[in-house]
Amino acid sequence: MNKIYTEIAGLTDKFRKIAHGITNPPDSNKINEAVQELMLYFLQMNPEVLKKIYTQDGIDGVAKYGIVALRRALTSKKSKFYYKYEKYYSHIDNYRYCTDSTISPDGETYATPYYQGISDIPQSVEDEPRWEKLEKIDKALDELYWYDRELFKLYYYEGNTLDSLAEKTRISRNSIFTTIDKVRETLREKLDETI
Repeated sequence: MNKIYTEIAGLTDKFRKIAHGITNPPDSNKINEAVQELMLYFLQMNPEVLKKIYTQDGIDGVAKYGIVALRRALTSKKSKFYYKYEKYYSHIDNYRYCTDSTISPDGETYATPYYQGISDIPQSVEDEPRWEKLEKIDKALDELYWYDRELFKLYYYEGNTLDSLAEKTRISRNSIFTTIDKVRETLREKLDETI
């Protein structure tokens, strides 16, 4: 299967050229997203079906199959690609929000709807950059007992679930939950904020 996947990866430029011809007007972001979705489609495809296509028609047959899937993704409003990318991103700038009251120069309030697009909303500026918050959390963690700190890091920093941690460490799930909850409360108190 690795040989087939390697040959499919070699078709990336060909698929990009074909997608360029299908999209109107050509949009490089849309083309790249569609080709990436196609590659993901091949990876998630039933290996037996892919192997059968490859055995019967070689890499050309796989390419033809990919072209059909790519055309469908870019032109059909029922495709996964349309729902995942096109439907959302093509309408996001059309969203409008309304400010419905205005104060006149003489102090009177009256209703005049004022519509702005989502692109007009100013970007929120954080008082503290994210990395500074993480440094504070790390400093607070360094003051904790090693066992509590390491369990917390395994859970939050490495993305383990309670069940996977329990299996890896042979510590009961309830004990891990209690420890992590205790560390969270301690950090809230030390940092005076919700974590």
